[in-house]
Amino acid sequence: MSSVRDLLRFIDASPSPYHAAETVAAHLTGGGFRVLDERDTWSLGPGDRCLVVRGGTLIAFAVPAAGVSGFRMVGAHTDSPNLRIKPRPDTGRAGYRQLGVEVYGGALRNSWLDRDLGLSGRVTVRNGGSPETRLFRVDRPLLRIPQLAIHLDRTVNDSLTLNPQQHLVPVWGLGAVDEGGFARFLAKELGVSDDAVLAWDVMVHDLTPSTVLGADAALVSAPRLDNLVSCWAATTALIDAINHPDPRADAVPVICLFDHEEIGSESATGAASTILPTVVERIVAACGGDREAYHRALAASICVSADGAHATHPNYSERHEPDHHIVMNAGPVIKINSNVRYATDAISSARFKLACEDAGVPWQEFVARTDMACGSTIGPVTAARLGIQIVDVGVAQLAMHSARELCGSTDPILFATALTSFLRGIP
Repeated sequence: MSSVRDLLRFIDASPSPYHAAETVAAHLTGGGFRVLDERDTWSLGPGDRCLVVRGGTLIAFAVPAAGVSGFRMVGAHTDSPNLRIKPRPDTGRAGYRQLGVEVYGGALRNSWLDRDLGLSGRVTVRNGGSPETRLFRVDRPLLRIPQLAIHLDRTVNDSLTLNPQQHLVPVWGLGAVDEGGFARFLAKELGVSDDAVLAWDVMVHDLTPSTVLGADAALVSAPRLDNLVSCWAATTALIDAINHPDPRADAVPVICLFDHEEIGSESATGAASTILPTVVERIVAACGGDREAYHRALAASICVSADGAHATHPNYSERHEPDHHIVMNAGPVIKINSNVRYATDAISSARFKLACEDAGVPWQEFVARTDMACGSTIGPVTAARLGIQIVDVGVAQLAMHSARELCGSTDPILFATALTSFLRGIP
């Protein structure tokens, strides 16, 4: 996974957080990683490459020959804003069959209109007397949210207001409401009996393939760039760092790809959970260290919080800080906020800049307009949970949180290259 075409394939293979974790896990196990079960006792030694998967979250690491003296981490997230199917979704009116959906995260609602949509996620089914969870994905056009014709709303180009309960209900057929129809559809797709479907975490996804865009092929147009581009860059960097270690390195390289960042990370698989502190502590213990060794290792650790950054929008340049314009294909963006919506400080920023210098990669610095609030990332919550240095960095993009986003075609490679130097322990 070392080129922009690899990135596009990764995004298209990962329509849900669960598929993203599965895609990364498959790639890593093909490169010699073994999957650890959280319920088992772990025993680790130098050279071990391992990963842990919990739902849509994945943590992967490699134990260096020198043992565990600290951690170099890259944290990202697998989830993106979208529309998710309700538990009792079968609805409709005026002769249309529709599916009830709930908006997940801070989606740009209008971007989901007039798109051919598929379905993906996970479904839990009966397996004898026990539940079994299966990944589910349908890439054929099943749903569409038709926009109201301009003839019926002459003011639509002046302002568009979408009530998520009323205006974002996808159409997926004609006829009377078919109570239980969605569950039967899932059963048929999974090859199980109608009464076998117990529950689901299913969402819609845009079916247009990811692509390189522009007369000069300088751009990438794709869904879920926020934040699959960071997951891809982190995975690429981890493999490169392990396969080409630096003799100066004395820290464990780790990638942490969390679910639920877009809704605040407060879940069993989010960055605010205990999963990362627990896994890190278990790595130390499995390598023979005690609680004291764990805390010493944390004191010697640093993490890149990798998430999308705002490129300066050519049509809305007044929305950006005038002295911090961000350009696509000009390198990773270090994100700074005095109120710690981003966790970057002078020390962590300097360390990432030195990693960029070692890799020959340029960087940029972003701050929001003083009179506008900015978003946040897993950076502050990870800093609070572990008490380690964090630097918030990302790839510049436009249309963040749209069903389809835009970034530079060379920025993902530059980001992966910088993260490789960082994970190799430089500086």
